Amino acid sequence: MAVPKICGIEIEFGIAHTGTEDPNPIAASSLLINSYLSEVERTGEGGPAAGVNWDFEDEMPGNDIRGIAPLGSLAPEIETHLVNAVLTNGARYYVDHAHPELSTPECSNALDVTRYDKAAELILIRSMEAAAQVLPYGQDLVVYKNNSDGKGNSYGCHENYLMARSTPFFQIVVHATAHLVTRQIFTGSGKVGSEAPGLTTAEVPFQITQRADFFEEEVGLETTLKRPIINTRDEPHADARHYRRLHVITGDANMSEVSTFLKVGTTAIVLAMVEDNVLPREFRFRTPVQAMRQVSYDLSLDKPLELADGTSATALEIQWDLLDQARKYADSHGLDAVGSSVGEMVIERWEQVLTSLESDPMNLAHQLDWVAKYRLIQGLAQRHSLRPDDARLAALDLQYHDLRPERSVAARADLESLISAEDARSAISEPPTDTRAYFRGQCLKRWAPSIVAANWDSMVFDVGDEPLRRVPMMEPTRGTLDHVDQLLADCDTAAELLTRLREPGSR
Repeated sequence: MAVPKICGIEIEFGIAHTGTEDPNPIAASSLLINSYLSEVERTGEGGPAAGVNWDFEDEMPGNDIRGIAPLGSLAPEIETHLVNAVLTNGARYYVDHAHPELSTPECSNALDVTRYDKAAELILIRSMEAAAQVLPYGQDLVVYKNNSDGKGNSYGCHENYLMARSTPFFQIVVHATAHLVTRQIFTGSGKVGSEAPGLTTAEVPFQITQRADFFEEEVGLETTLKRPIINTRDEPHADARHYRRLHVITGDANMSEVSTFLKVGTTAIVLAMVEDNVLPREFRFRTPVQAMRQVSYDLSLDKPLELADGTSATALEIQWDLLDQARKYADSHGLDAVGSSVGEMVIERWEQVLTSLESDPMNLAHQLDWVAKYRLIQGLAQRHSLRPDDARLAALDLQYHDLRPERSVAARADLESLISAEDARSAISEPPTDTRAYFRGQCLKRWAPSIVAANWDSMVFDVGDEPLRRVPMMEPTRGTLDHVDQLLADCDTAAELLTRLREPGSR
């Protein structure tokens, strides 16, 4: 049976430092995050863990699932000198490649990921507000939840899914590629123009996704250059004997909660089906990278994609096939691996969205980012008779992703909400209760002064009268409220916790 699809999202946000002649994105990102950490430490809101740093001991971004990466492959650089904090909701907030980045805590289902993604937006909004209090008059830090600066640079929205180590990697490549290439029709956040070499805005006035232009390989290790559709990083952040982590880098950062929910939910179900070996048909593209761009450029959704066996299929047809298999899988195997009730929600919404895309995509203007943005872009262009390359259209595109509530176009697009405002606010400081993030978050709330550092699979304690103690958390489904809440309640200090953890049968 498929292992639980523990999952999460990590987003690099665009940032602009306005009102200065010499902006530095690394300094701006550091100021943004440090301002937030200082504010929550001062107010106590969001927890007192601002002084706990990220532990890089177990970081291995150069490990390749294929064993040895091909000559010329470049693993991501680990920037240990930049601000890197752990939050009491179990998340990580840090500077990465000149961007503020926030990784959600580990979640057991797509709805929780959507909740913590929404909380991430609120954290970035509060960060901008906190930074405004220390910046000189006339300067601001503006954060965008998008994936492209319009100058040929892209920054990522990465997803992570726990998978069984025993699953043949070539099967993951085949079926995940088919899904990732075609799911763009409901996960894309929309984009004016193209940044692919040799293409002009006249040729591609608008496309479905922001990321498709920036992929060059089908399979590979990189995340910033020669980006692959399937990333081969072998860094499970869990027991490597049993697990691998599929690091998905193809997705857009979504303002739409429905798009985020479907992005994670459908992918988790597809990966569970891969693990249980129930997908009877393999959709192998003749040219996967070109297929990815073709889907993004095809607003009609009806252009066939050439397959390696000489046949063809549209993105919609492939998604309908995957949905049909998902329904059968739910009946034969159940959806425990993705959260049963949430999995049923995913399948229901998946069908509803595909049905609307097939009949009239514009009916989804309140659910999907690319449709909402396209309607706004078309409206502006028609009202003012604008050419596709008019700067006002690109400006509206960018403004859609502005996280400032008073400036955000997405905030005024009447997008459907899946997460209540109260649930999103509580997720700023409260960790999920059903993954190991609960143990991490609760320890940070209770004993932050006794914690030296933390990462996904361990925490390092300093209780003063003994050497530093690393507590491993190699099983993502343990450390939950049910598992550790009584243990935590019985301990008044971190030293007591460490003593209890030494007892036989405590883990």
